[in-house]
Amino acid sequence: MTEELEGVVESLLFSSEETGYSVVRLRSGGQLLTAVGNLAAPVPGERLHLQGRWTNHPRFGRQFAVEAYESHAPATVEGIERYLASGLIPGIGAELARRIVRAFGEQTLEILDCQPQRLAEVEGIGRKRITALKSSWKQQREIRKVMIFLQSHGAGPALAAKIYKRYGDHSIAVVQDNPYRLALDMFGVGFLTADRIARAIGIAADSPERAQSGLLHTLEECSTEGHLYYPRTALIQRCQKLLEIDREIISAALESLAREGKLIVEDQPDPPVYLPAFYRAETGIALLLAELQATARAARKIDGEKAVAWVQERMDIVLAEKQLEALRTALGSKIMVITGGPGTGKTTIIRALLLILQRAGVRFLQAAPTGRAAKRMQEAGGYEAKTIHRLLEYYPREGEFKRNPGNPLDCHWLILDEASMIDALLMYHLLKALPPSSSLILVGDADQLPSVGPGCLLKDIIRCGKAPVVELNEIFRQAGTSRIVVNAHRINIGLMPEQQEEGDFFFIRQDDPEEVVRLILKLCRERIPARFGLDPVEEIQVLSPMHRGPAGVSNLNRVLQEALNPQALELVYGERCFRLGDKVMQIRNNYDKEVFNGDIGRVERIDTEARSMVVRYEDRRVRYESTDLDEIILAYAVSVHKSQGSEFPAVIIPLLTQHYLLLQRNLLYTAVTRGKRLVVLIGTKKALAIALKNTDTQERYTGLRTRLAEVLAG
Repeated sequence: MTEELEGVVESLLFSSEETGYSVVRLRSGGQLLTAVGNLAAPVPGERLHLQGRWTNHPRFGRQFAVEAYESHAPATVEGIERYLASGLIPGIGAELARRIVRAFGEQTLEILDCQPQRLAEVEGIGRKRITALKSSWKQQREIRKVMIFLQSHGAGPALAAKIYKRYGDHSIAVVQDNPYRLALDMFGVGFLTADRIARAIGIAADSPERAQSGLLHTLEECSTEGHLYYPRTALIQRCQKLLEIDREIISAALESLAREGKLIVEDQPDPPVYLPAFYRAETGIALLLAELQATARAARKIDGEKAVAWVQERMDIVLAEKQLEALRTALGSKIMVITGGPGTGKTTIIRALLLILQRAGVRFLQAAPTGRAAKRMQEAGGYEAKTIHRLLEYYPREGEFKRNPGNPLDCHWLILDEASMIDALLMYHLLKALPPSSSLILVGDADQLPSVGPGCLLKDIIRCGKAPVVELNEIFRQAGTSRIVVNAHRINIGLMPEQQEEGDFFFIRQDDPEEVVRLILKLCRERIPARFGLDPVEEIQVLSPMHRGPAGVSNLNRVLQEALNPQALELVYGERCFRLGDKVMQIRNNYDKEVFNGDIGRVERIDTEARSMVVRYEDRRVRYESTDLDEIILAYAVSVHKSQGSEFPAVIIPLLTQHYLLLQRNLLYTAVTRGKRLVVLIGTKKALAIALKNTDTQERYTGLRTRLAEVLAG
């Protein structure tokens, strides 16, 4: 039987930002009671009118299980003060709340609503602070309206705050009109969340809006797997499995989206279906590379033979035949690829090329996809290198790259390192900004994992057969003394890595996952710092093939955080806990903050009252509000995919048969090549053998190779 209960929130015992489930102590009729349920971030001092049932929890005793509720502002002076001091309003702490309530008493909330300028009557509050408090108060009241609306439809407070940040005062209207917009417009809001809200609001399972949103979501999901397009038949099957509705409804939705230009469907047997941005990127890359190849070079011609002889004398080296071929080809081509594994001399060729270009007075630029890769490039060559995003000068306010066809890059040559990491969208923007009279040199390891973003750019250019490619395969003497380099090449051809007592490469056999975790902790805290003098947080990186399981990224981050940073000031966001000094990683490109997918930093400041924190990256500090915290994760351990483009003094790689779904040769090869001074594998020989034998990586759906073969001259 449903009962009603009214009371004032005394304290908040637990609240999940993700789901909204809360446990509160409620003062009602002089008694302290416990209420549990989906409550929109209840605040001490707030009055609640609850509907629900009394239950008996086996551990916590009598509780009121909330089924529905209404929230009211506190009515007493004491309640108002506790309400304002709760941290609900950024900028109002306990002391300021006391002063405000002392000044206005029971009229405090009415003053904040209608006459916020009167806050000037409170000691210590100036005009600037009044403006900030007025904005915060209005925003929080609107957010709470959205929270209460959404929680009745199965969404939590964290989502409500994100929705309000995106849509402002129109939030409820947007959700009521088309909740599927949430999945399209907002990072961190998936189709399933939007669908749950839509179904709660009353949108039918077989509605055209749901079918269209499901198709767009499915294509977005395919792009996260690296595909630039997906075949129509497979797309409809995949979408039908998600939505559980008739194929005819999905087919009709696909045709409707194509007519509206929201999907591109090519006229072929089992036609490829593209999201428009990826279609523009794929076709644009092909046309721009063709134009680049066909346009005469603006810089004066360099005599390749004389330049090669001069640079060898200048560098006091004798280049190997393949290196000579690569250098001559680079000097004589508009587009070329230099590929090869570690220790094969790619860096030496870049240094030689830069010296020649510098002597010839040729303007050149060099860039890489990540900050760490750009820094390595600059250190190796001695000339400035930037990330591609920095090179293209993204302007958050305008939402676009400043460098474009109307404002091209000022260079005769562009050298791109770690080219295997460059996805199709970024390459398209880069080529649009590159003058057609320039030369383009792509340097990378084609055997590494492909880019995190969609496409398979480097391999497509190599496989099209129309651009000059030089593959370096000789390990040079100095690199040959490193077991890391030698074993990386052995792994790349499917051979077991060599074992040794001393050196820079070790394999520790252990088949118990829990024991693997204990060994990783001991290596990070004690053995590696003692023997190699490396910092456990800054210089040791754990790379795991999977996210789940004892030796997966999630659990390893939890235990490593507890071991390496146990008692620091912390900020809890849903199931995540960030602490002062934590090692964290950005997991999406955020152009507004100029921080990008894969960037690693340290938590430098936490403001528990404002629920925000500051992360220090290599060259900048970035502030994260509570609504931004789903963009970062702990990074004591990261996936191998997320480690691309980075190098670390030491890497530890767990390899267990429970990881079999992701045990692939190119993944292991990529992981091993991330280590500079030390690589430690921990696991079973069987798991290692599975990875070495498994070359059946999923091919990405991309039409770029075919388009390049058609448009490039060869």
